[in-house]
Amino acid sequence: MEDNSRVFEQALAMSPFEKAVLIEKLFQSFDQENQNAVDHAWATEAESRIDAYEAGEISARPFEAVLNDLKKR
Repeated sequence: MEDNSRVFEQALAMSPFEKAVLIEKLFQSFDQENQNAVDHAWATEAESRIDAYEAGEISARPFEAVLNDLKKR
């Protein structure tokens, strides 16, 4: 349990992006069988968002603005 606490403390010191990468890696470690379905679903979602952006249906924000909002939480 002590090792878990140390790992948790190290994770808390990470940037929001590093935390997101770690979370994704941990999440993927749970269910490798369905990973292709998850990857396909994310690809479909990403394409849908790109199409909506290009059609003017949604707007975008600079990455730095999103990070600043996350840091305020």
